[in-house]
Amino acid sequence: MTLKKAMILAAGKGERMRPLTLTTPKPLVEVNGKALIVYHLEKLAAAGFSDVVINISWLGEKIEAALGNGKQFGLNIIYSREPEPLETAGAIRFARELLGEGAFALVNADVYSELDYSVFQQCELGEQCWGQLFFVANPEHKKNGDFALSDSGLVTEKGAHSGLTFSGLSVLQPAMVYNFPSNEEHLALRKIFEWAITQEKLRGERFEGLWSDVGTLARLKELERVA
Repeated sequence: MTLKKAMILAAGKGERMRPLTLTTPKPLVEVNGKALIVYHLEKLAAAGFSDVVINISWLGEKIEAALGNGKQFGLNIIYSREPEPLETAGAIRFARELLGEGAFALVNADVYSELDYSVFQQCELGEQCWGQLFFVANPEHKKNGDFALSDSGLVTEKGAHSGLTFSGLSVLQPAMVYNFPSNEEHLALRKIFEWAITQEKLRGERFEGLWSDVGTLARLKELERVA
């Protein structure tokens, strides 16, 4: 499976990083002189992606002004302009006409990692696998994690297996989101992941390299020290 399309989630307000994000949208916050979202765009281009959908809302015009149509990165950027942030799954549904029906890579704009995005091209999705999630060891601010992985690579609820934290990086079949039995406009991906887990249709793997959820000014400062 060769993926050409990706989506970057970039509509959040970044309230925990105020006052910085009162005037700068979180995806444009810089780590060592480069905006977070630019790291993602460069890595997607290097991995063979051509089209990137970016959902925007809070200070979205600044993101558009900074990135333009994506030609500077060798990409075609398409903007999904939300009237208000619709959460992660709500954003995918809202952008359906832009995303289409094929599998795509999904990236949270506010994470930083050393993951090589060429691994997205190695994900095998289909009837038996609706999504491939990448996990990291639980950081200090999230000691209990999100989900767990079985020995065979199935994503499971925490319990018998030790919890891991979802990295915000994945490859998804959009039908999983489109067909989720809920008409909620504001909808989180976690609900859909939990549903897919009950169907044993979600797989994952662990990434061991540098990763950070750049959610606070303190984490940003620490990332700049180690990146």
